[in-house]
Amino acid sequence: MFGSSTSSIPEVRPVPRHVAIIMDGNGRWAKKRFLPRVAGHKKGLGTVRDVVAGCQELGVEFLTLFAFSTENWRRPQEEVSFLMDLFLSALENEVDRLHSNNIRLKVIGDRSRFAPRIVERIKAAEQRTAANAGLVLTIAADYGGRWDVLHAVNQLIAEGAQTISEDALLDRLSMSYAPEPDLFIRTGGEQRISNFLLWQLAYSELYFTDLLWPDFDKRALNEAVQSYRRRERRFGRASEQLPSSLRRD
Repeated sequence: MFGSSTSSIPEVRPVPRHVAIIMDGNGRWAKKRFLPRVAGHKKGLGTVRDVVAGCQELGVEFLTLFAFSTENWRRPQEEVSFLMDLFLSALENEVDRLHSNNIRLKVIGDRSRFAPRIVERIKAAEQRTAANAGLVLTIAADYGGRWDVLHAVNQLIAEGAQTISEDALLDRLSMSYAPEPDLFIRTGGEQRISNFLLWQLAYSELYFTDLLWPDFDKRALNEAVQSYRRRERRFGRASEQLPSSLRRD
């Protein structure tokens, strides 16, 4: 289990160890081209491939993508059905590519509302890539940050916990296997975190871009990482307390 940035100071590296992304703007990308919204989601899958490759080239160890939130069930039924079909298709057709590139796939979120076939494919994909030692790619699907914390708390209550420590809670969060994100990216021009990794983003560097997700490529990823490198990550300390190599004077 990785520690919390509120209880200890993580190592600061020139390349973020963990990047988390809200992939926003697929529908607007399609609308600008007079296409149905689903065309934007399909195009966005190609961007996922590009960004995964870019993270591998940069040396990022963990990439977490917000694919479908607990609130996204509110969208039009036709769009939700398409997203479920696209998710299933990706699980069936992309795992070979991930496996051949030594990528480990993880899926976090509440699986109870997914069709049995999707749940089966998730399990099969995770099992097949479990021994891979390269980039850990996490897909957050039917995920919400509040759900994550409540789920962890309910686990502790079920185990008979009288009090809840930060370490105990961390161990039961969906992403206990990963360090907290160093860099959070949201495409599409919106500047909010939308119930994504609420606990884990406490000390993440936030980066917002007007680029719509289908237009976000390796170059845009590199620009986000360059912005990250210019940040001064203090974790509660004064600037004067930082090693000179970490100051951004």
